[in-house]
Amino acid sequence: MKPNYEMVIGLEVHAELKTETKIFCSCSTAFGAAPNTQCCPVCMGMPGTLPVLNEKVVEYAVKAGLATHCRIAPFSKEDRKNYFYPDLPKAYQISQYDLPLCSQGYLEIECGGKKRIGITRIHIEEDAGKLVHQPDGGTLCDYNRCGVPLIEIVSEPDLRSADEVDAYLKKLRSILVYTGVSDGKMQEGSLRCDVNLSVRKKGAAEFGTRTEMKNLNSFQFIGKAIAYEFRRQVEALEAGESIVQETRRFDEKTGKTYSMRSKEDADDYRYFPDPDLVPIELSEEYVEQVKKTIPRLPDERKAAYMEQYGLKAADAENLVSEREIADAFEAAAKQTKDARTLAHLILSEGFRLLGAGETQIPIAPEHLAKLADLLAEGRINNATGKKLFAQLWERDGDPAALAEEQNLWQISDESVLRPLAESVLARNPKTVESYRSGKVQAMQALIGQTMGAAGGQGNPAVIRRIVEELLKQ
Repeated sequence: MKPNYEMVIGLEVHAELKTETKIFCSCSTAFGAAPNTQCCPVCMGMPGTLPVLNEKVVEYAVKAGLATHCRIAPFSKEDRKNYFYPDLPKAYQISQYDLPLCSQGYLEIECGGKKRIGITRIHIEEDAGKLVHQPDGGTLCDYNRCGVPLIEIVSEPDLRSADEVDAYLKKLRSILVYTGVSDGKMQEGSLRCDVNLSVRKKGAAEFGTRTEMKNLNSFQFIGKAIAYEFRRQVEALEAGESIVQETRRFDEKTGKTYSMRSKEDADDYRYFPDPDLVPIELSEEYVEQVKKTIPRLPDERKAAYMEQYGLKAADAENLVSEREIADAFEAAAKQTKDARTLAHLILSEGFRLLGAGETQIPIAPEHLAKLADLLAEGRINNATGKKLFAQLWERDGDPAALAEEQNLWQISDESVLRPLAESVLARNPKTVESYRSGKVQAMQALIGQTMGAAGGQGNPAVIRRIVEELLKQ
């Protein structure tokens, strides 16, 4: 909006870990259970109960740290964050303060070129419950989510646009899903983001006063919240007003942010080491053992696809965005003669048919490979390829058998296609005249009609050549 201003953004991403039980007790973490059916005296903070750290939480946090190039602390501890939480029965949260498990990491994103985004820290903590506000003014509390394990991933203030934020979050989500640390389901609250945003004049060394937008769980809403808050802050500064450090919420209906409360600093939380939990000590052998469980990550796969198959960076980036899609591509690529055609099929038709949150392609790798080969060999055309892909999506099978059964083979025989083109031109003298008078786009209409006369199975290249020849006569 104002070219002489720039935004400075740092993110705090909260990712629920994919453990079967909570961080300090044996209650289930399964999503969608009836309210208050997955609680016990420990996660409800009853007097006399003692928390016991879930070892899997530490393993997953270390794995996330290693996958994001973090330093893993050999010694860390857990702290009590004393703040009024109406959705935590004990009114404090167990988190980590000055000694987090992971620190000094980074991610590389592609956004108009490569850029490295620093990761300040990754620490473990417990989630809070859920408040359900009633139309009559009352509020209900569902404590099932209390004690669900989280990692909080705090970035450096290295992001300068909504596009960079989008690229960073999508890369981070892919890594968490690839490693099995989190399911990344934003619609279920498994991945939530707090956006810290400030504005300054371009070229200025000092940061502006930041605001924090809490609990955003949609890529679309995050982009809208950033755009609005940037505009709001710039307009305030231009009017001579000061920006107040505060926590704001984003209203999805209005597309605006609203003040919730003044922003707290660390001193306001009165952290102190949790007296009921022992420190976390990790050996080098343990860290190496966790490292061996990390699969090939998105960046490694992307580089391999570009080198092995000659894919463009953007296409490779999209293919590796979801592990299951990348797995399907790789399995089929081993069986096809043309991996680039296969990639195009998945990126165009596969992504079109996948529903929100879906990542499973219901077509066997050998059938994907054979469909790509049929296209690459010219036995079927692109329209037929799309038709067969949709049919296989509904009911998997041999694409060659389907093409044979429905007589969908591409027609490349000029002796068949030429009479069809001649007939189309004879029926459309005005279109022919338009082309010959300089309207070159008219030829496309004649090609389309010829393709229609061939039942959509004509070879587009052959039809184009025939129509061009006839128009020159």
